[in-house]
Order: sequence, then structure tokens, then C-alpha cells
Amino acid sequence: MKPAWLKIAFLNLLVVAMLGLFLRWQFVQPTEGVNFKNFLHAHSHVALLGWLYSAFFIAFLPSYLPENLSRKKSYRWLFYLAQASVLGMLICFPIQGYAMFSITFSTLHILFSYGFIYRFLKDCKQSDLVKNQHQFSFKFIKAALFFLALSSLGPWAMGPIMATGNSFTQLYYNAIYFYLHFQYNGWFSFAALSLFFWLLEHYQITFNRQKATVFFRLLFWACLPAYLLSILWIKPDFWVYLIAGISALVQLIALALFGRISLAFWPQLSDKLGFWSRSLMLLAFTAFALKILLQAVSAIPYFADLIYNIRHFIIGYLHLVLIGFISLFLFSWFLQMGWISMKNRMAKIGLVVFLLAFLLTEALLFLQGVFYWAKLGMIPDYDWWMFALSISLPVGLGLFILNISYQKKLTTKL
Repeated sequence: MKPAWLKIAFLNLLVVAMLGLFLRWQFVQPTEGVNFKNFLHAHSHVALLGWLYSAFFIAFLPSYLPENLSRKKSYRWLFYLAQASVLGMLICFPIQGYAMFSITFSTLHILFSYGFIYRFLKDCKQSDLVKNQHQFSFKFIKAALFFLALSSLGPWAMGPIMATGNSFTQLYYNAIYFYLHFQYNGWFSFAALSLFFWLLEHYQITFNRQKATVFFRLLFWACLPAYLLSILWIKPDFWVYLIAGISALVQLIALALFGRISLAFWPQLSDKLGFWSRSLMLLAFTAFALKILLQAVSAIPYFADLIYNIRHFIIGYLHLVLIGFISLFLFSWFLQMGWISMKNRMAKIGLVVFLLAFLLTEALLFLQGVFYWAKLGMIPDYDWWMFALSISLPVGLGLFILNISYQKKLTTKL
């Protein structure tokens, strides 16, 4: 596996950070002729498809497939075609929003993801790594890819919804939330957990597989009805609240079980992890725990309505999952695998700057939400503070990306 792929994925993340900074500038000094929503679409699509999808694509291949299978030309084509579609979305969304060309490129990416799912699962049937050493973690891989395919039903539904004149209705937004839920809480979360358990298998660290299987099943089956947590804003019937609440409770039980399992093996795993890998992984799973706790809170009708009406809570939650959990876990995993190295001092400074900026902007986002809830209005110079703090996100990320060294060949050997 060539490190050029990883460089492209990180470059996409840097583009996401720069677009985010540009969007926050629009609250300070709106740019004439700029359509905020169009740039927001570009920001979100590059984040989900350019960074996270690419990162997991890269991580899965050498981890679960032998070299003769992972280096097939079909994967090279699928990766670069996916990047071409991301570039198309990056160009077209700011210009036209959801229209013919941007929809075409996003549709192509979905089709390429179907190709990846089919090719990868088919090749895994021939892989001794899956049959033997990594059999348990592969459960999470299959679940992740299932949710990736399931999430695509949201975008497919957008065409008929818009064609029937239902744009910007409850049905329209619920289709978007369907996509986001099964991306964030399904595909990305299970993909990260698969790589986490892969590490345990790789280092031959003993863990309670029976309890871990229960954790997997609870989280998987709870993820399906947990979508209802995303539509409580429409104030549905009582039975919807009930099912959503039960799914949130099951996720809390799964979290408690995961914590109990992890405490048993953490000393062993901690000894294997480097300082940065260990620190980032602890931050990532702290965010994972907060994610599930916040979902449980959102099952309460009062808070479901509150979250919908205060957008700062929604943005803070999405960033908590996307950056705090998934991205920091991927940083940790890539560092531990030796695929990237932080021997350069500027890389370390960049990562620290990025982490501080993330934590401060998250705190400010949620604090502003609390201010609105308490009817205290806007924090003085809030938009300026958000923009100023956000400058450090692409700056820190840029220092990190430009100064890390990449392994000449991405393998699973440590």
C-alpha cells in the first residue's frame, strides 16, 4: 500500500478544516455572493467522503487482506475514482449546491462505495487473517459496511422527495438525518471499533470475547432504532419516543459493558501503545462515551426539542463524533501502526495546537448553546472568538500533516 493514499486523505482533512474556517468567517464578515449552505455541503461531503471514507478504506486493506489481494488494481481504481468524485463535489457544491453535477458526483461516490463493499468482502473470504487471527474484529467490519450501504438510502430518497415538491419539509430533513445517523453512529463508529479490536488481536491481548460479543450485538441492534432519536424534533407519537428511549438505554448498557471489558485489558494494551497513540485513543474513547451519553439525553422530549432549536448543540455533537472520536482514533491508529511518525518537533506542536483549538471551540459551542437555553443571549463577540480559535484548527493540522513522516510502504508489521 502506497503512502500517497494516506497523504491524499490527510490533505482532504486539511481542506475540510480550511472550509470550516471560511464558514466561520461568514458569521463575522459575510462575503458577497457566497452561498453559506452550498459551502457547508462541500465542507460536510469532503469530511465524510474525502477524509473518513478514504482513511478507513486505506486502513482496512492491509489489515484484513494479504498483500496479493490488497494490492489489486481494482482497489486502486476504486480509491482514485472516489477521490475524483470528492474533487467534483468540492468544486460543484459551492457553485450550485444540490444540483445536477454535485448530485452526479455524490451518486458516483455511492456507487464506488458499493464496489468497495463487494470487492472487499469477497476478497476477505479468501483471507486467512479474517478466518484466523482477526475473526472477532471482522464482525465490526461487516456491521460497518452494512451501515455504509444502509446510509446511502438517505441520498437515494432525496431525488424522489425533491421531485415531488417536498424539498425542505420534514421528510426531506429526515432523509438527511437518516444518512447522517448511519454514517456517524453506524459506519464510522463500527469501523473505528473494528480497528480497536483488531489491535487487541494483533497484539494477542486476551479479552472477554463472550462479553465483547454481547457488546457488539447490543450496539448493532440499538443502532437501527436509534435513528428515531434524530426525528424526535417533529414531535412524533408516544411509541416513537418509547422506542427511541429504549435504544438509547441499550446503548448506555453497551457502553457500560465496553468500559468493563476495556478496564480488564487496558494495562496490557497501554504498555503496547506509544505516548501519542495512547493519549489520542483515550481522548477518542472519552468522546465516544460522551456521544452515547448525549444520545441518551436527546431521548428525553424536553431535551430533544431543545437540541433541535439550538443549532450549537447539533454542531457541537457532530464535531464531537467526527473529530473527537473518529478522527482522533484514526490519528492514534495510524501512529501506532507506524504508518505516520511524529519525530519532527513541528508535527508535535501542530497536533497540540489542533487539539487545543478543537477542545476550546467545542467548549465555546456548547457554552453558547447553554447561554441560549438560559435566555442569556449571545456571548459577547462570540463569532469573533469562534473564528479566532478556529484559525488554529487548519494551522495546527497543517503543521501536523506537513511535518509527519510517512512509512514508505503501508503494512501491518510493527
